[in-house]
Amino acid sequence: MSNVTVASVAPDFWSGKRVFLTGHTGFKGGWLSLWLSSMGAKVTGYALAPNTSPNFFDEVQIDGVLEKSYIDDIRDLEKLQNAMADARPEILIHMAAQPLVRYSYVNPVETYATNVMGTVNVLESIRSLNCVRAAVIVTTDKCYENRERVAGYREDEPMGGYDPYSSSKGCAELVTSAYRQSYFSPEKFNHHRVAVASARAGNVIGGGDWSEDRLIPDAIKAFEINQALIIRNPLATRPWQHVLEPLSGYLILAQALYQEGAKFDGGWNFGPRDEDARSVSEVINLLVEKWKSGASWEQDKREQPHEAHSLRLDCSKARNQLNWIPKWNLEQAIEKITQWHNAHYQKFNMHDFSLQQIADYQNT
Repeated sequence: MSNVTVASVAPDFWSGKRVFLTGHTGFKGGWLSLWLSSMGAKVTGYALAPNTSPNFFDEVQIDGVLEKSYIDDIRDLEKLQNAMADARPEILIHMAAQPLVRYSYVNPVETYATNVMGTVNVLESIRSLNCVRAAVIVTTDKCYENRERVAGYREDEPMGGYDPYSSSKGCAELVTSAYRQSYFSPEKFNHHRVAVASARAGNVIGGGDWSEDRLIPDAIKAFEINQALIIRNPLATRPWQHVLEPLSGYLILAQALYQEGAKFDGGWNFGPRDEDARSVSEVINLLVEKWKSGASWEQDKREQPHEAHSLRLDCSKARNQLNWIPKWNLEQAIEKITQWHNAHYQKFNMHDFSLQQIADYQNT
């Protein structure tokens, strides 16, 4: 790796770019909104209102850094088309989703409507405009047909999904591929001038996530009131990564799509290093160690709905073609999370604190 120039997010590229970001009120979307705006991008956000209190969007005052914020539903095609027509984006990043496996078991229709038809609506809106040059459609590592193997999944492997959430994300990948081949094909790039890619990340963690039914947020909520965290599957292995890792991948991919066109379309994995695919118990033990006071966990013995036991990503394509590699390992990610939540507890200015973490990441 010493002879390889590692790619980085380029502030000069993003300065002045018109970006349309769906899912901007979510945890990942809030971090990405902050990062983009700090580089001078003109960001229009489109999403439902935040669904937890507190939430990153409000605590970090994301609304104040946006050109415009639409609180609307991507399932409404007409409203989405009108918003995009007003914003006239050069770059689109689609992250709005129903993101939870267990919720999808209870609400499958909502999950498919949001994750599949929402993606259709985004791509159809791009098709109705002539301004978008690069589009990154964000899905998940769970889009693959998971055979519980040790080796990581590559971008050309079959889509699948046991549960409605995972299946809906596999469907979103198929929708993206169909639109790319039908309307944004590489062969006709000089005619349509739109480069479309999909991005698949691992289990994303970071400061400011209060989402329901997620490991780190559930742990922090329990630890803050000196309760033991109840864990469903302590031996389940996931590719854990700090939120800024995949976001950097999305931004570097968008830069490449905008500058090089169809050369970089298709699917891309942005996961952690192989050694950071760890068990749930390992991750929580790291957090307990960093938290030090009032932190413990125990296993939930009740029967649970199916969730994948083992899942890894092969990110060699992003490494070899985009020169993207992860910067922070799992221990560093956990350290950044505890620092963020300690600062929040002490009532720091979380807008400035979050910007500093972005700067720390960029300078790593």
